[in-house]
Amino acid sequence: MFNDIGALELVTIVVLGILVFGPDKLPKVIQDVTGFIRKVRAFSDSAKHDIRSELGPEFKDFEFEDLNPKTFIRKQLTENEDLKEIRTSFDLRKELNDVSDAVKSSEAGAAPTSAAAATPAVTGPDLLKKPAAPAPEERSRFDADAT
Repeated sequence: MFNDIGALELVTIVVLGILVFGPDKLPKVIQDVTGFIRKVRAFSDSAKHDIRSELGPEFKDFEFEDLNPKTFIRKQLTENEDLKEIRTSFDLRKELNDVSDAVKSSEAGAAPTSAAAATPAVTGPDLLKKPAAPAPEERSRFDADAT
């Protein structure tokens, strides 16, 4: 529960506790807080037990931690047999090698032999070039992003 509290934070909490409650009342306050935490844990455990008993025997393996989306997705990805089969059948390195071989062979086969063949045929707009600003009558009166 308190895995990320360091020594400095712990000393600060103790000093603040002594300043706020005083050295004679501090042990009683600590006992009250630990008792409260035990009661909350007992209540939580009994609520979990009641929910499991109400759900029935088909949910005997139900864990409340599985309701966390990260845990749920991780569990579904690791336990699903169809996904395991897809993962084992798909070899990413083989696919990347196939694609890189295809690109290399198309580059080697499409090497230009003359200056006329060196100029590529333009089939669409040049995407590297910045488009020209529209004429004033073509501009919209409102900024689409602002509305």
